[in-house]
Amino acid sequence: MKQPTDQKQKEEAFSRLVKKEKSTIYSVCLLFADDRSLVDDLVQECLINLWKGFGTFEERCSITTWLYRVCMNTCISFDKKSKRSSLTLVSLDPELQESTTPDGAIMARQYEMLHSRIKQLGPFDRALMLLWLEDLPYEEIGAIIGLSATNVGARLTRIREQLKQMNNLTNI
Repeated sequence: MKQPTDQKQKEEAFSRLVKKEKSTIYSVCLLFADDRSLVDDLVQECLINLWKGFGTFEERCSITTWLYRVCMNTCISFDKKSKRSSLTLVSLDPELQESTTPDGAIMARQYEMLHSRIKQLGPFDRALMLLWLEDLPYEEIGAIIGLSATNVGARLTRIREQLKQMNNLTNI
């Protein structure tokens, strides 16, 4: 993405980016907030930080990777500052929350259980799981959070093991 030269071009380019990636920004914030107003506040903080860094984006990575990195760092910083002990995760798929069929209800329950376990992870591991659940390749996840693809794979294996152990503890 070629950096705009004047303020109007910069604003238009930023506006296009936000419109294109609004669901990504919102999804990241949903992982770290437990109510609508807090999600909105986090989205606003992400937009402020994205705008601050937009003029200096150097294209060493894709714009989407940069956007994920800024949003993740904003949310992780917020999480550390607030030191909240309990988070509620909301399914990213609204259709699952509204499902009334038996299969849909089972799937919604599985999502709910997965999210309740993910919220027990630390902020970095939650961020890693979000990116993995978004089906991003290990290389891109690594670029976003600052790890090699090999380290991403190793950490995800460890996190999945933790989640399985949480599952085993609840089934006892």
